[in-house]
Amino acid sequence: MQVILKYRRPLVVGLHLLLIVLANYLAFWLRFDGAIPNEEWQLFVQMLPWLVVLRGAIFIPFRLYEGLWRYTSIGDLRNIIGGVLASTFVFYVIVHWGLSLTAYPKTVFLIDSMLLVSLLGGVRLARRIYRGFGYPDRKKRILIYGAGDAGEMVVRDIKNNPFYEYEPIGFIDDDTNKTGRWIHGIKVFGTRETLSRIFEEQKPHAVLVTISRAEPAVIRKVVKALESYKVPIKTLPNLRDVLGGQIEVSQIRNLAIEDLLERAPVGLDAEPLRHLINGKRVLVTGAGGSIGSELCRQIAALNPSALVLFDRYENGLFAVANELRSSYGGVQAHAVVGDVTDKARVCRIMAEHQPQIVFHAAAHKHVPLMEASPCEAVKNNVGGTRTLAEAAQEFHVERFILISTDKAVNPTSVMGASKRVAELVVQRLSRESRTIFATVRFGNVLGSNGSVIPLFMEQIKAGGPVTVTHPEVRRYFMLIPEAVHLVLHAAVLAKGGEIFVLDMGEQIKVLDMARNLIRLSGYVPEQEVPITFVGLRPGEKLFEELVGRDETVEDSSVRGVLQIQPDSLPDAHLFFHKVVDLERIAAEGKARILIEQLCDLVSTYSPQGLKNEEWAEEVAQRLVKMQDVFVSHRRTHVSGKGAVEKAEARSVSPPVFVAPSNEAGCRPASQSNAAYE
Repeated sequence: MQVILKYRRPLVVGLHLLLIVLANYLAFWLRFDGAIPNEEWQLFVQMLPWLVVLRGAIFIPFRLYEGLWRYTSIGDLRNIIGGVLASTFVFYVIVHWGLSLTAYPKTVFLIDSMLLVSLLGGVRLARRIYRGFGYPDRKKRILIYGAGDAGEMVVRDIKNNPFYEYEPIGFIDDDTNKTGRWIHGIKVFGTRETLSRIFEEQKPHAVLVTISRAEPAVIRKVVKALESYKVPIKTLPNLRDVLGGQIEVSQIRNLAIEDLLERAPVGLDAEPLRHLINGKRVLVTGAGGSIGSELCRQIAALNPSALVLFDRYENGLFAVANELRSSYGGVQAHAVVGDVTDKARVCRIMAEHQPQIVFHAAAHKHVPLMEASPCEAVKNNVGGTRTLAEAAQEFHVERFILISTDKAVNPTSVMGASKRVAELVVQRLSRESRTIFATVRFGNVLGSNGSVIPLFMEQIKAGGPVTVTHPEVRRYFMLIPEAVHLVLHAAVLAKGGEIFVLDMGEQIKVLDMARNLIRLSGYVPEQEVPITFVGLRPGEKLFEELVGRDETVEDSSVRGVLQIQPDSLPDAHLFFHKVVDLERIAAEGKARILIEQLCDLVSTYSPQGLKNEEWAEEVAQRLVKMQDVFVSHRRTHVSGKGAVEKAEARSVSPPVFVAPSNEAGCRPASQSNAAYE
């Protein structure tokens, strides 16, 4: 074998020359039915050296001596055809026009070319076939979901490499026209509707989803279809993440929850972001949080002259500051501990660092906790925003971007109402300031602090039950890096006073998200990990909205970012007088009066109700009791159907939060959200 490898090139050239002779002889033999006349035999012998030298030379630029035959492809066949046709044409010119040998049979040119293409292609194909015979029996049978280009690439790669552990046994594809077709010897068994029959007959060990260009909604449907089958679900990276669009089996990975969520649009121009950030001094509040820290990462990559990380929680701030120093050593990152509600501290930071752009991500955002502590929500979300925004105006900040939430739209919670007031503060200030003030509003992001996803993962690891508030609760979900990327693009668009909304796709049922997480963790929902419903929490709605009843939405110049136009804004003098009064009430801890003031400031606010300070304390106590119920469920759970029955039998009915009568005269929100349906 070593000798063959050492002299491989001469051997390959010799084989090609031998096949050239053989093809030409067979062409004469077939032309004359196996009895070549003496005159034609003389022509064959006379012209054969010319033909061998000519073809042998012309094959060089077509690289017919260089390929590895075990990887023979359509490209190699194209080169063979090109080399044979080119050499045949030149040989024909020499024979008929150069040497005037008109007796040379014309049909021999055609037969010779066809035979030579077949012989050259055949020896290469024989090498691939021989290689295939040497493959060991693979242990894992894998069913491929998606009979498209990506699926074809995977099957081809598996067949070309004996060391993979997967054996493709068939395709599933929702295109009924592909059913019964074959790709590289692998059959398309059917569609999603025939999964039960296919699984029963084929018994695959895993399913590979090869729909690389599919929307997250399509992937969610695939996962739902596979929900009752306990096999690992694997997938491929998105084609935009694969160099050159080439897919290999080595890139196969387990399907993750990120694959089910919206991604930022492909192809957004990064140049406007660099123009916005490059060489600028940028301040990010809430820098230690999930959104703030990702803002810092993406801003640091755009080469600001200085990046100020402002947060009152030192642990998260320390972590992100260290990460930036190690990953973006050239960026001047200043970690500053402070509270956005502390006006003196904010002004000192503004004076010292002179930021040109401010991203305000600091906020209290946990809905049930803010229902229990409404005054704290207003202090931080309203007072902190006003303090920071007025300081930005005083110190001539060029651009101020408020990070808001979908819960500020037609709010039913204190958190949502306080963020809506913060939006109004920013909009009103933009009317009388040289600073460009704007707001970016979006929904839930995967893995953020307080997000439902980490809670579900903890419950799944503990064996369940997974607790969902209501079977019809829907939320927007997006990946943190994708959301922040669009936030930066929205910041570029800001001219002053706008509210930008991220296009987060369709709302997803939280129940479906829970079921998908269970399935992707390797369990069958309901059978192995139960799901229980615990009732809507204080301030929660069945679904969220991105556009209010008093707002209209318009497209922007950036794909994935929409712009909100308010129908009207409150009078500035009266509005700020009420905001200051609201902050005073919050400082005094008067929860009931605070709700009244919020209702006055936010006409679309529909509180579920806080009668007085004692009511807030009762809500907090019930939250603790609810958490105890969750822990009790986890401890009493045993895997399997019996566990579900035990958990249901021993569970305590979830607390129902009934809002007391609203003394402020605000319209209470129905627990079923009937007002919005």
